[in-house]
Amino acid sequence: MTLREFFDYLGEHPLIIVSYFLLVPLIALFAGWAGRGEGNQSPWKYLYAFIVYAVCIPGIFSVALSVYLFLFERGGSILNANLLTQVMPVISMLLTLGLVRRNAIFEDIPGFGKLSSLMMTIGAVFMLMYLLDRTHIIAFVRVPVQYLLVIVVGMLLVLRYGFRQMIS
Repeated sequence: MTLREFFDYLGEHPLIIVSYFLLVPLIALFAGWAGRGEGNQSPWKYLYAFIVYAVCIPGIFSVALSVYLFLFERGGSILNANLLTQVMPVISMLLTLGLVRRNAIFEDIPGFGKLSSLMMTIGAVFMLMYLLDRTHIIAFVRVPVQYLLVIVVGMLLVLRYGFRQMIS
């Protein structure tokens, strides 16, 4: 099954995706109501970790896919965005994170730092890919591909180090 076939399947069966992205914020709302004031304690913080991962992984993937389509596929208009697979995961992610934040501190949720690091890495990679695509550096340089990959990885490490210095 290709990614296009998977998205076509979801388009043919919208109840699956709508119910998933409505169920996760409802679970977060219920957890916030049931564990009011105890969000950073042991059973609740693991439930919140599950909820955050369940909504952030599809949301981050949706954002990355949308950015890829709009930047690199040339001709992909924002008016052609699929609401179920490109917009709903992001809205659900933002809503769920807002609900979780009302009852828990993100730093206390196990693994949340890894998600923010993943978002920064994806953003830096897209920025580097966009710069390389727009400058056509590969067309002008007669350097073996291995050296270009080393340069890109080096630039990525410098950007990650810079992001960490800005955050802390």
